[in-house]
Amino acid sequence: MSKIQVKDGTEIYYKDWGSGQPIVFHHGWPLSGDDWDAQLMFFLHQGFRVIAHDRRGHGRSGQTPHGHDMDTYAADVAELTQALDLTNAIHIGHSTGGGEVIRYVAKHGQGRVAKAVLISAVTPLMMQTQANPDGIPLSVFDEIREGTATRRPQYFQDFTLPFYGYNREGAKVSQGIRDNWWRQAMMGAIKAHYDCIKVFSETDFTQDLKSVELPVLVMHGEDDQIVPFELTAVKAVKLLKNGKLISYPGFPHGMPTTEAAAINADILAFIKS
Repeated sequence: MSKIQVKDGTEIYYKDWGSGQPIVFHHGWPLSGDDWDAQLMFFLHQGFRVIAHDRRGHGRSGQTPHGHDMDTYAADVAELTQALDLTNAIHIGHSTGGGEVIRYVAKHGQGRVAKAVLISAVTPLMMQTQANPDGIPLSVFDEIREGTATRRPQYFQDFTLPFYGYNREGAKVSQGIRDNWWRQAMMGAIKAHYDCIKVFSETDFTQDLKSVELPVLVMHGEDDQIVPFELTAVKAVKLLKNGKLISYPGFPHGMPTTEAAAINADILAFIKS
C-alpha cells in the first residue's frame, strides 16, 4: 500500500493512478478515499492523474489519537502534494473534505493548485454562533457525537439514509451503496471520527474563502439533509473572489455517488473551461 509518513509520524494512505494533470480528491466524514470510486474511474479514463488519500484516523491511514483539526488535515495534504510533486493540480473536496480543500489552498497551495471544487461542503461555517445565527445548534452535533461514541455501528447504518436521501418518498435505495458507506466508516478510528465532528461543525472557513483567488466551483444539492444548501454553498460562493455555484434540485448530500454522471460532467466542464 502507498503511504507517506508526515512530520508527527502519522502514516497517510493514498492511491495515485494514471498520468496527466493531477486531480486530488478529499473525502468527507467518516469515510475514506474509496468514496471517490465513481470519480476516480471517470477521470482516470479522461486522461487525468487521480489521487485520493485517507485522512488521518480514517480508512487505512494511521489511527493516531492526535492532530484531528483542520490545520493539521491541510498540513498533511501539503506534505502529500510535496511528496508526489503535484503542480497545476485540481483539488476536489466533498463535505468535510471541501473544508480541507479550501484550507489547504489558502495556506499551502500557492504555485501548486490550478482550480478547486467544493461539493456539498461544510464551508463557511456549520454551527450556530452569534455571528452565524442561522447555523445548526450545538445540540445537533452533540447528538452526532453521542451516536458515534456509544453506538457507532448502528448509528452509521442509520446515517446513510439521510446522507443519500434514501429517506425521501420514492427514493430508489441501493443497499450496496449503504453497505459501502458503512464499510468505509467502520475502517476508521472511533476517536478520529468523534474529534472530527468538532472540526466539521466549528471550523470557520470565512477567511480561507475570501483569500483564495483561483477559480472555485461550488456544487451543492438543494435537498442536502446533512449540510444545508442555504447555510453553506449560498454563503460560500459570495465570499469567493472567483467562485461559481451550481445547485441541483432534489440532489442529496452524497450526490457524487448517487448522481455521479451529472457531477462528473460538470466537474469536467469546469476543469476544461
